Amino acid sequence: MTTATPADPDSPILVTGATGKQGGATARRLLTGGWPVRALVRDLAAPAAAALAAAGAQLVRGDFDDPASLPPAFDGTAAVFGIPPVAFGPAGPDTDLEVARGRVLIDAAAAAGIEQVVFSTVASTSTASWAEGKVLIEQYLRDHIALPTVLRPVRFMTNYLSTGAIGVDGIVHGVHRHIFTPHEPMQVIALEDIAEFAALAFADPARFAGRTLELAGDEPTPVEAAAAISEATGIPVRYEQLTDGEAAAFSPMIADTKKRWEAGHRWHADIEALRVIHPGLRTLTDWLTESGAAAIRAHLTDS
Repeated sequence: MTTATPADPDSPILVTGATGKQGGATARRLLTGGWPVRALVRDLAAPAAAALAAAGAQLVRGDFDDPASLPPAFDGTAAVFGIPPVAFGPAGPDTDLEVARGRVLIDAAAAAGIEQVVFSTVASTSTASWAEGKVLIEQYLRDHIALPTVLRPVRFMTNYLSTGAIGVDGIVHGVHRHIFTPHEPMQVIALEDIAEFAALAFADPARFAGRTLELAGDEPTPVEAAAAISEATGIPVRYEQLTDGEAAAFSPMIADTKKRWEAGHRWHADIEALRVIHPGLRTLTDWLTESGAAAIRAHLTDS
């Protein structure tokens, strides 16, 4: 585990999205590694924010829809871990608002004289329209920050813990349902490994400046993943692919993604190359053994 600290040990790393999945994992990883962390949150009293404070993070309130609230959060920080502030409207993802929020984040960092920003977006595929808003934010980052690093993670292993309330993802009544082809590889990543790559970048800014890393730790087929979960938890789980009609009933975006996936437009992280950078990169079995199986068991017992 990387334990180096920033050049100025008194200057914190600002983590945005700190009460969410990637931001929370990164804040905890940095704190464990000895970095001072400042967590940007909208609600200082939220349970997730209180947990970060208890772990040693300094909390500061800020909202990307209120740019005037941001300077105190960015002032005096050594670097920033950023998550694109996703926005949704009545018709689904609001790309314009997401881009506007991302630019506000980057402008605030630039105005504070911060040279290093590690930004985590989303894995790309071989199609050009994989995530329009995030592409625009990434380009803006490169144009305005001296030492930018972009992380593009694939599907989170913790997605197996989602409620499956909309009928896709998660495990419901022993079934995991998704768009993925049952017997073809599906790349996945542990949140802890996204945080580890961020820590590596903060420990060696020059090495990672200007780099874009597609992140994955394993690529089981959905059927293999279900079998691994069954073995690790002792709870029978099987995989079921959504039909075209079911995908279309959820949303045009899900239907289109399924169609592109089946046409071969997949994530393309080079897992072996990533393992050279981070030898401890977790497989799905590693994650299940470490924490995932217990979490899934608890989740299924409570649901």
